[in-house]
Amino acid sequence: MNIQILLNELERDALTEIVNIGVSRAAASLRRLIGAEVLLSVPSAEVVSRSAAAAMIADRESEPLVTVRQDFAGSFSGRALLILPAANGASLVRAVLGEAVDDEEALALRDETLTETGNLVLNNCLGTMANMLRESLTLSLPDLDHGGPAALFAAGAAGGEEAGGVVLFLYINFSIRNHDIRGYIAMLMDMPSLTMLQQLIAGFISSVMDDTAGGA
Repeated sequence: MNIQILLNELERDALTEIVNIGVSRAAASLRRLIGAEVLLSVPSAEVVSRSAAAAMIADRESEPLVTVRQDFAGSFSGRALLILPAANGASLVRAVLGEAVDDEEALALRDETLTETGNLVLNNCLGTMANMLRESLTLSLPDLDHGGPAALFAAGAAGGEEAGGVVLFLYINFSIRNHDIRGYIAMLMDMPSLTMLQQLIAGFISSVMDDTAGGA
């Protein structure tokens, strides 16, 4: 099944813009928290199967991964993941904590810092999506996982491939305190949720076009 055609180019562009607004808000929150310039961007969005998402990360990353995950529920439901290679996760912790914290303390605070930072990024992304699409979402508390890409996208959780499960896959760039950090945002959804999300995005595009036409 070629599921990439489920979102057309205009819909992918609109979704990418919505998520970029969300991560921009996350960057502003991080900037206030740590008192340093923070840049976050999501270059593109695509919809792929779980196996394809796992293969894409496995092709790019050879080291273990650290992942912050949150379940979300509403008119569309699923699980959101912020995925970082372990070394990038360590760089993110160091960037957030600053140089005044020594290595031993940074290690002790690693999981807590990653969880809080991931929660901030995912909350802003999901909250912005909900607000701009005029929907509401309920979010679970964040959890932290360690492991490879196959475990992250295992078919048994949050709408597996046997139930038509898919992954909304986004590459993310961080720049914090001159640390360049790469990672991924993935949203695991079943097909009914993806279909609903597509309908909401189409409605968002239509409203933007109507506003533009009305203001011309």
